[in-house]
Amino acid sequence: MAQNKFNWQLINDNITLEDKKVLSDFILNSNRFTNGPKVKEFEEAWSKWLGVKYSVMVGSGASSNYITTSIVRELKGQKGEIIVPPIGWVSDISSVINTGFTPVFVDVDLETMAISYENIKNAINDNTKAIVLVHALGFNGINDKIIKLAKEHNLLLIEDCCEAHGAVYKDNKVGSLSDMSCFSFYFGHHMTTIEGGMLCTNNKEIYELARMFRSHGMTREASEQTQNKYSRPDVNPLFTFAVPGYNMRSSEINAVLGLTQLPRLDYAIKKRKENLKIWLENLNPSIYFTDFDCSGNSSFALPLIWKGDIKDKICKILEDEKVEYRLGTAGGGNQARQPYLENYEFKTVGNLNTSNLIHDYGLYIGNHTELTNIQITNLCKKLNEV
Repeated sequence: MAQNKFNWQLINDNITLEDKKVLSDFILNSNRFTNGPKVKEFEEAWSKWLGVKYSVMVGSGASSNYITTSIVRELKGQKGEIIVPPIGWVSDISSVINTGFTPVFVDVDLETMAISYENIKNAINDNTKAIVLVHALGFNGINDKIIKLAKEHNLLLIEDCCEAHGAVYKDNKVGSLSDMSCFSFYFGHHMTTIEGGMLCTNNKEIYELARMFRSHGMTREASEQTQNKYSRPDVNPLFTFAVPGYNMRSSEINAVLGLTQLPRLDYAIKKRKENLKIWLENLNPSIYFTDFDCSGNSSFALPLIWKGDIKDKICKILEDEKVEYRLGTAGGGNQARQPYLENYEFKTVGNLNTSNLIHDYGLYIGNHTELTNIQITNLCKKLNEV
C-alpha cells in the first residue's frame, strides 16, 4: 500500500507542543542526558501506575523481550523450549532463538488473539522453560488457569504487553500478573517516549538481573549483596560483569517525555476502548468477526477479520477512503510463516488454524484519541456494503 497522505492514519503523533516545551526546557537546563535520575523517576512512576514493585527502562519493547529470555537462560539453563504465540511481534520469537532456545508455537483463541490454556498445556514437556503470552492488539489474554499452569510446572511466565498498556484482568493491570512483563513506548503506542520500553517484575532477583543485562552485565547496577556474590579479588569491582549483558539503556530525554505522557495515559486508554466498542457494534457480524472478548481490553488498534473471499474489496474501500491499514493483524500475522525461521529450529504443537485465519483474513486500522464516532460509524457503513 502506498505510503501517501491518509485521512485516517495508522498512527497519530501524540507528542504535543507542551511535551516539546518540556523536552526543550530539559535539554537547555540539564547537563546529563544518559541514563540517570529521570530514568529512575520514570521507572518508579511506571511501577506505581502498573502496580508492581520494580521496573527497568530499556531502549525498546524488543530490548525487554531479549532481556526476559536472557533471564530465562540465567535461571533455567542454556537449552530448552519456550512456548510462544504465532500472533505477536517478531522479537517475541527472535529473542527466544537468539538466546539459544527453541520456540514452540501453539495456536491462539480468536476471541482474544492470545494462546489458550489447553494449547499451552498440550505443549509442556520436560524441556519447557517458559511461556511467552502476548496481549495482542490490547486484548487481555491471561487468566487464572494459565497462571496456575505455569506455577505447577515451575515455568517462567512472561507477558508481552507492548500493545496492551492498561488492559486489566480482575482489576489487575496486565503486566503485573506474571514473573516478568514487557512494554513498548514506541511512537504510536498508547503513550510514547519516542523509542523506549520497560521490563516489569515483582521478583527482586529478576529485577537485579534485568538491571545487569541492561548495562553490559555490570554488577554495579545491582545491590551490594549481589555485588559481593560476584566479587573477585583480581577483578575491579566497578568493572565486574556477572552476566553476558547488552547495552540496552534508555536516555534521560526518553524518560522526561514518558513522565509528561504518563498523566494522559488513562484518558488515551479510555478513548481507545470507546472507539473499539463503536467499531464492533457497527460492523455487520454476518460479514465480519465481532465476538472478541473485550473484557479488560485497552485497544491498541481496530481489528477487521472477514468471512469469505472479499479481501480485495475491503482493501479497495480502505484505500478509496484513504484509511491506512496493516494486513495480517498484529505483527503481520502468523510468525511461524515468516522466512527468518527457515534456518532455525522451531516446533509447532497442534494446528495453527486460528493464527492462519487471522493471517489470511485479517487486518487492522489505527485507533487513536483523535478519532470521532462519526468517522468510525461512516467507515463501518461502507465496509458493510462490501
